[in-house]
Amino acid sequence: MPFGYASPEQIMRDKADYARKGIARGRSVVVLQYEDGILFVAPNPSRALHKISEIYDRIGFAAVGRYNEFEELRLGGIRYADINGYTYDRSDVTGRGLANLYASNLGRIFTESIKSLEVEVVVAEVGDTPDGDAIYRLTFDGSVFDEHGFAAMGGQAEAVAARLKERYRESMALGEALGVALAALTEPGGERPPVGQLEVAVLDRNREHRKFLRLTGGRLERLLGRSAEQEGAPEKPSAEQPSAEQPSAEQPSAEQPSAEQPKEQASPTPPPTGPDTPPPTGPDGDVDDGSSPL
Repeated sequence: MPFGYASPEQIMRDKADYARKGIARGRSVVVLQYEDGILFVAPNPSRALHKISEIYDRIGFAAVGRYNEFEELRLGGIRYADINGYTYDRSDVTGRGLANLYASNLGRIFTESIKSLEVEVVVAEVGDTPDGDAIYRLTFDGSVFDEHGFAAMGGQAEAVAARLKERYRESMALGEALGVALAALTEPGGERPPVGQLEVAVLDRNREHRKFLRLTGGRLERLLGRSAEQEGAPEKPSAEQPSAEQPSAEQPSAEQPSAEQPKEQASPTPPPTGPDTPPPTGPDGDVDDGSSPL
């Protein structure tokens, strides 16, 4: 037996362990279906290096791992989609075809190269109806998983997927789906990442032509505020059930006399009257007539 021999099984095992360690160092990415399409959420402090991007009209791409490696995959997918859409028809470019292309390349690199790619990829395609949506997750060795409803990868993917499974339900609104994704990405007892460190995008089936849209700035802040209100905002006291701090109109407090009480009881000492009595004055300070700015 030659010196330095290792069995093919041991080589593959070492490659797989090496790739898993590299992928686990990255931050998790969540992809899930909502009422009008597919949502992508990833913690990403960089504004120039994207983990989520568009491949074609209805197809989105998300990845974790080494940026230079999954960026090559993204560019290769765009070239494949453009060439096939121009040569044949735009409807011939599908998420399944792109997933098969990625699986072939990843599998070949994993078996033939000394080092496997430290990447994990999700290819998502939005359909005309929720039944037509598709989410494909591809691992470093070329394995393809057809996910239903949601997918999580990178970082603590198993823990994130478990939290997603507890909270996910079908036909959620966009704000609720964003709240579910952030709750899954946040460890118990931890704080959610700020808006400036989030990368969020959607494949919206209601948009014309290009379905991909990034959510940034004020729109993302409004969605985050809406999801926070839906999750844990305290209920406001209704008019029928007055709170303990605010007295009801039907039950007058001791400080404010009721309209049904006689005037003598409401003000037991009438103001003095006479020629030497000065005219009544108002309270100190300016009167707020509603014209001052907030």
